Amino acid sequence: MASLEVVEVNERLLLESEEPISENGSDGPYTGDGSVEIKGNSILKHHTGNWKACFFILGTEYCERLAYFGIEKNLVTFLTTKLHEGNVSAARNVTTWQGTCNLAPLVGAVLADSYWGRYWTITAFMAIYLIGMVTLTLTASISALTPPACVGFVCPEAISAHVLYFLGLYLIALGSGGIRPCVLSFGADQFDDADPLEKVRKGSFFNWFSFFGNLGSFISATYIVWVQDSYGWGLGFGICALSLGLAIGSFFLGSVFYRFQQHRGSPLTRVCQVIVASLRKWNIDIPHDGSLLYELPGETSAIKRCRKLEHTTDFKFFDKAATISNTDDKCKNFRNPWRLCTVTQVEELKIVLRMLPILATGIVFYAANAQISSMFLEQGMFLDKSIGSFNIPPASLSTFVVISVTIWIPTYDIILVPSARRFTGKDRGFSHLQRIGIGLFMSILSMVAAALVERKRLEISKAEGLVHQKVPVPMSILWQMPEYFLIGAAEVFTIIGHVEFFYDQSPDAMRSLCTALYFVTVSLGNYLSSLVLSILTSITTQGGKPGWIPDNLNEGHLDYFFWFITGLSFLNLLVFVYCAMRHQYKQAF
Repeated sequence: MASLEVVEVNERLLLESEEPISENGSDGPYTGDGSVEIKGNSILKHHTGNWKACFFILGTEYCERLAYFGIEKNLVTFLTTKLHEGNVSAARNVTTWQGTCNLAPLVGAVLADSYWGRYWTITAFMAIYLIGMVTLTLTASISALTPPACVGFVCPEAISAHVLYFLGLYLIALGSGGIRPCVLSFGADQFDDADPLEKVRKGSFFNWFSFFGNLGSFISATYIVWVQDSYGWGLGFGICALSLGLAIGSFFLGSVFYRFQQHRGSPLTRVCQVIVASLRKWNIDIPHDGSLLYELPGETSAIKRCRKLEHTTDFKFFDKAATISNTDDKCKNFRNPWRLCTVTQVEELKIVLRMLPILATGIVFYAANAQISSMFLEQGMFLDKSIGSFNIPPASLSTFVVISVTIWIPTYDIILVPSARRFTGKDRGFSHLQRIGIGLFMSILSMVAAALVERKRLEISKAEGLVHQKVPVPMSILWQMPEYFLIGAAEVFTIIGHVEFFYDQSPDAMRSLCTALYFVTVSLGNYLSSLVLSILTSITTQGGKPGWIPDNLNEGHLDYFFWFITGLSFLNLLVFVYCAMRHQYKQAF
């Protein structure tokens, strides 16, 4: 945690060079964002929130990610060796499961923003998560539920056990997905946007949140994977369940230090109100002067404890919802939000619509990123896994992603940001979209590295006469290090950039929902990966051919698959640059 102290010193030096902070903005005893303690009472700023609260949240993130990745990292191996699935089937099941993990955040976000709040939403989904972990652990531990061992190359499928295994897996998907936008947003809530110092610290929080998540991933990819391969799946999954229990304990221990944001109503309802009101007034003219659109007077927003949003000129059709018609004026019907909305409500919808192109360009990136736990892993199974007398489990190669992330995050936060700040004048060095673009480029380099490694592997397979044998080739698995290291660097730039972008650019009352959009992007990327696998397999296996990705990769052309993802990623980068140049940032007052 010494690096955190360095970050705080840099933050204070930055702020000392600015104008003195007004008492109204940050020097008062209470937070300026209206946050309260767990019982709803006002709180003293210096006794709550900030890093003292985030210590428990970061501990929760570390233990929860260790539990999650303890399942995810080796899931392809579990499905192929334990449940006897084929390569394409296992990869498709893993990416579909990952997609569900990243689609579930929408459910958690809606419940958090509209009804329960982040704290109680995390509590509810943690319970579901733990039930899933226990179910999977017990199923893997009971010998009667495991399929018979393979006889030669004949491996009976575990059809009867599939239901229980996948019940546990999808309960984990629902539980882990439900908490993900809430834990991140709840951590960011511990920093007061009205305090310039805390606002800068919040940017560092996103980096350290990712750091501790990746630290948990590192332990999973080394120790947990080793336990699963050496001592069995039951024990390995049991350690994951125990780690999740520790995550729950860490979360509740910090309750007295947490800051809570009060409910601000359903964001989805407000979005629907704007759409309905616009359609009801489809034939009326919008005033040229934006000040004539309906908005509450003074600083008060129609949405509780939220800043007003300035009127923008794009998506003009939705301005009809804030246009006062003759009927509204005669009836003074200003209290029916299904007919007349405020400018701030309209701008909420516009902000979400502006995010969609950035969201869409993230889909291909996450399809490429999904190869870490599918095709990279299957490629590693056909490489020489021995270093002296020690065998490296293919799933453990993903530790190089974590190593890359743990190197790049402190480097980015402590070295790159201060250096870039001198040239850009931005507090965070790079804009969110610049950071995302750098990561997209690095992901292309990762796919190129994977394709080159696979081409070399196939050449060795042919030279050694191993094409028709389902065995590893005499090429070290360490040749995969560059592809893992590059995708790890891409994660630091693009994933953290996406998280910051969706949180920072979201309206105040839609933080969890817009953070969930990030996870929807990841989900769609996973589903795209599954779809691409299915389509390419269908096309390349016509006429009795083995296809690009057969069960025996020595007979296939996995390199063609990686080149295909490379080309798709390059086209996606061009589209992203175009969208980023046209993007209009949020304006609040």
